[in-house]
Order: sequence, then C-alpha cells, then structure tokens
Amino acid sequence: MVHLGLGAFARAHTAVFTENAMLATGDSDWGITGVTQRSDTVARQLAPQDGLFTVSERGSGAAPLRVVSSIVEAISGRDHPETVVDRIAAATTQVVTLTITEKGYRIDPHTGSLNTADAQVQADLAGHPPKSAIGQIARGIQRRASTGGGPLTVVSCDNLPGNGELTERLVRAFAAALPEAELGSLLAWLDTNVTFPSTMVDRMVPATTEGDLAAVERELGLRDEAAVVAEPFMQWVIEDNFAGDRPAWEEAGALFSTDVAAWEAAKLRLLNASHSMLAYLGLAAGKDTISDAVGEESFRTACRLMLAEDALPTVSLPDGLNGETYSAQILERFANPALGHTTAKVGSDGSQKIGLRLLTTIRANLDAGREPRWAALAVAAWMHHVATTPAAGLNDPLAAELQAVLPPNRTADTVIPALLGCRSVFDAELAADSTFAGLLMHWYRIIDTQGLDGLRNEINHG
Repeated sequence: MVHLGLGAFARAHTAVFTENAMLATGDSDWGITGVTQRSDTVARQLAPQDGLFTVSERGSGAAPLRVVSSIVEAISGRDHPETVVDRIAAATTQVVTLTITEKGYRIDPHTGSLNTADAQVQADLAGHPPKSAIGQIARGIQRRASTGGGPLTVVSCDNLPGNGELTERLVRAFAAALPEAELGSLLAWLDTNVTFPSTMVDRMVPATTEGDLAAVERELGLRDEAAVVAEPFMQWVIEDNFAGDRPAWEEAGALFSTDVAAWEAAKLRLLNASHSMLAYLGLAAGKDTISDAVGEESFRTACRLMLAEDALPTVSLPDGLNGETYSAQILERFANPALGHTTAKVGSDGSQKIGLRLLTTIRANLDAGREPRWAALAVAAWMHHVATTPAAGLNDPLAAELQAVLPPNRTADTVIPALLGCRSVFDAELAADSTFAGLLMHWYRIIDTQGLDGLRNEINHG
C-alpha cells in the first residue's frame, strides 16, 4: 500500500486497521509506504524508528498503549516526488489510500473539478516531478500503464461526499489535461485497471502535544517522536469495489457497504457539522477545546437542536444507524476532555468545510419551507470568526479572498452581505435567500454585541 497524507489520523486509523487485519488473518504480507505532503516532519520522525509508532487511546474504554508496525517506509513527498511515483507504479503496490484534507485535492470551487490554474497542478502537468497528491497518483498510474504494473485501487479517506467518485474525476481531469503525446491510451487503461471506491472514516485524533509525548515516554519507557493520541472509537465504511487484492479490513471491524453515500452524508451533516458548530461557538466564547465548548450547556443544547431539528429531517440514514443514538454518541465523544481537540484546529479551513457540513442542510430545510435556525447559528459563528480574526491569523486557504471582501467597519450589516457575496463559499441562490440572511443577521448581532451571555439567553429561551 501507498498512503498519501501521513498525518496523525492516518496513523491512528488506516495503519491500525491494516495491522489489525493482518493480526486477525495471519497474512503479514501487507505494508504501507507513508508519504507526507506539505511537511516532512512525520517522515523525519518515523525514519529512525523503522516506521514504528505508538497509539495512545484516551477516554472510557481505552485500550492499552500499543506500538503499530504496518508502516514500513516513510517518504517526504515534497522532497522525493519521483520516489512516490515509483512506489505507486510498482507492481507490488495494490492499493493507494489518501488523507490529504479537503484543500489537498486542489478542487476548483466553481467547477468542482481539478483546478488546472493551480500553480502546483500546472507544474505537475508540465512534467516536473509531481508534488500534488492528484499529480502523484496520475503520474504513478501513467507509469504503471506503461510498465505493466497491473490493477490498482485508489481509496480516498477524506471527509468529502462521494470521495471515490471525486478522486476519480480529478485524476481523469489531470490525465485529460496532459499533452496529447503523453496521453496515449492512459484513459482507456484507467477504465479497465483502476477503481476508486468511496469510504467513510471516523476517529477523533487530535494533534499530538509535547505533554502527550512525555506521557507516552513515561508509560512506554522509550521516546516516540511519532506517537499519536486517539479516542477508542474507530469506524471505516468502504465500498467493495477493488481492482485487485486488499487487506482483509473487514476482519478488523471495517464495514463493506453498497450505500457508503448514506454513511458519508450522515457523518458530514451530523458529526462533522456538530464539530464545526462547537468550534466556532467555542472560538467566539474563548473556549480553547471542543470539550470545553460542549461543556457549555447552551452550546450543547444548540448542537443537540441542530441535529434534531435541522439535520436529521434532511438525512436519509443508512440501515443500522439510529439517528437519536448517533446524535447522543456524538456529543459524548466530543465531551472527552482527554483528547484536547482545539477549537482553533477544528475551525481551520472553514471555507472548505461549511458547504459540505452545514450549507447542504440549510438548503434542504429552506427547500422544505423550514427555517434552519441552528445550522444558521453555526454559519454566523464562522462568519464572526472570519471577520474578527487578524488576516495573518486566519487559517484558511481562502483567507486572502475572504479578507478582501470584508469592509473596514465590521458589523452584522456589513459583514454578512460581504461574505454572502463570496461565490467560492456561497452560491448565488443561497446568498439571495432572505430567510437565511435574516437568520445570519439575527445570530451575528447576538454574537457580536451580546457575547456569551446573549447567546446563552437566546439559545435557552429563544
């Protein structure tokens, strides 16, 4: 296997599932080449440890400390892009997995396809050693087609609806943009040799702190610079559409389903939406962690009401998932103080997240003639975060664009129409909806002028 995006989540989720599958079946032939994307930090941490790292579970039902051995190689994709292409092209590679976050796909927000105007994508298309994940996959497949590498399965594990279809669309767009002399029979080879199953993944894995490393060292007796912390809960739903061999992940608890889209939608619009809501409310109220935010009873109430009144009526739940039970489980998981999930981290890249997590729910409610009162609160809190965060401190790929549309005098009356006019986030129809705009105005004014006390009063009695 080759995994692109070797962050903490990949180590605590995909690598653990893969090792557990090998332990369950006795099939020890699998190993992961992990590739870092934007930074070489994790590759530098893992290299002197032979790929070994520790997973420390925190919270009720936590398993003992464990050392995971399924990563056999760690590469800096930024520094060694040709090696990444070689690994993807190798006949021994059966599966490529990805956790590169929303912005790593380099999607044009206006077309939903590959942003071929992106400077890195252009460099990858021009024949430079590819450094974008989509470029690395496409170039690896291109080389594989010419060397007889055999079938390949590409598995996205990011929180994007239809992530398999999306990845396939982007890879095909990259291939189609190649010069005719390079394209050859690549698209035809893709048709018959490469599949892109969709998946839904779930496990909360906060950024590892120095305190976490020290705690692991005390318990393990060794220093592990690549240790990760995670909650006990772990889930993986996978579309069974593989071109070749794969680990027996079902033996490790993964669910193979014909309805991954329903699981994806439920997670995005219930769990991920709640995460974002709590992050932006928490940031507005000076709460450092998600557990602090959900510990504020009014925020917990708002989240519970968003799930019950806005989200659940618009989601078709997959068989086996009870909406009320899942909603209660979400809030309990977020309340785990041992994870230390920061509101700043969860709230980062909001322009890439709120569309999938919140705006879809808002549109569905408006279409049904209902007021998406609570989901609009979450969007208003995001707007407040954007408008009140100094330009240099706003962690968002659209930070410059968002800051450029904001006026110097930032009140509800000026901020909301300015941000609604940002077409990279809001489509024209939604931006023109007076009910939505009115809800945003209502909540923004309370957040901006009345603070936490005003929010408490409005949530609890409004």
